[in-house]
Amino acid sequence: MSALRTNDAVSVAELATEHTVSEMTIRRDLDELAQQGVVRRVRGGAVSLLLRGEEPPFVVREREATEAKRRIANEVATLLADGEAVLLDSGTTSLEIARAIRDRRLTVLPLCLQVTAELSTAPRIRLVLPGGEVRPGELSFTGSLTESAIRSLRFDTAVIGCCGLSAEHGLTTHDLSDVAVKQAAIASARRVVAATDSGKFTRTAFGAVCPLDRLDMVVTDTALPPAEHDAMIAAGVAVRTV
Repeated sequence: MSALRTNDAVSVAELATEHTVSEMTIRRDLDELAQQGVVRRVRGGAVSLLLRGEEPPFVVREREATEAKRRIANEVATLLADGEAVLLDSGTTSLEIARAIRDRRLTVLPLCLQVTAELSTAPRIRLVLPGGEVRPGELSFTGSLTESAIRSLRFDTAVIGCCGLSAEHGLTTHDLSDVAVKQAAIASARRVVAATDSGKFTRTAFGAVCPLDRLDMVVTDTALPPAEHDAMIAAGVAVRTV
């Protein structure tokens, strides 16, 4: 997936050499990506089916930076006090956060069906759903009904995910319909926590959500670029790396 973000096509032989695995392993991985609609298999490799800058499918992203996402999720869980009202954004990091807070006493409004399913059997979670349309593939809530539901509530903490985050461009997302939902979440929360792996600091997505100084805290992993760390501190954003 990293190679496909910078190249329109990938070679089985080159990937096998780069990652020190067999060509058969690479072929199986590419076959799986082809089944998910990410690539088209061609002789000796594959061609990307993603538009330039398009977000990979949820099931693909769920396998990226998994250990970092678990550490981030556990750190976010420590920030939440029992009894808080929490908005939990869509995305793979948010799904890990949902797993980390299953045994907590919280009111949670999730913005995707994966998080909803994870928390639906949590014994002490008060689950509130926003309504609205569900985006295919991502299974995130979107549209005016979702925005209205969010704006009618007040949250102690909004945990926001992103596709890109930087001092220059702020918090960004690929899906334009997601911009308004995230902005409604940020406007309705007393505290805004961005939870994202450090890989997002090397990317900028199409939709601008908010500038850096609109965030209260960023929780990420230790591979955070030093320049971005310093820029966030200078903007008054608290940073936790795990």
